[in-house]
Amino acid sequence: MPPHAQAKSSKPATPAAQTRLDRTLTYRLHLLHKLTDAHSQSAYPAHTGLTLSDGRCLATIGTFEPLSVQVLAEKANLNKGQASRAAQALVEQGLVRKQDHPEDGRGVLLQLTAKGRQAFDRTMAMIGQRNEDIFGCLNAKEKTTLSALFDRLIQHARP
Repeated sequence: MPPHAQAKSSKPATPAAQTRLDRTLTYRLHLLHKLTDAHSQSAYPAHTGLTLSDGRCLATIGTFEPLSVQVLAEKANLNKGQASRAAQALVEQGLVRKQDHPEDGRGVLLQLTAKGRQAFDRTMAMIGQRNEDIFGCLNAKEKTTLSALFDRLIQHARP
């Protein structure tokens, strides 16, 4: 219904009734995620030789190492079981090594191996290119503004 038609209604429109689903931020964020994730599913294996999940975990480990499986799960937005399986897959490929956690007798710390560092460099180059593919339509000021807005939204959404 056009905005001018709502004014003739006998009932005042609620803000929710005035907003089309496809114009909500959450809908558009989800749509952008789905559109870009579909391409990432094929980009990771083609450019890194890793699955999307393993590639994201490798990038997370390389960025925040040394880290525990729990921290990997938090930083990679995975549950602990998913993070543990991905870490083990990366260990089995010789990309990550586990060492005993000095403060937690049952825990381990994850770090890249030399082979893992090379894979990390390829992965980060691919991630940089994916970001340029997705955000290349924005100028530098718009990218800076969007980045600051994302930081603000993430901070607001955290418990």
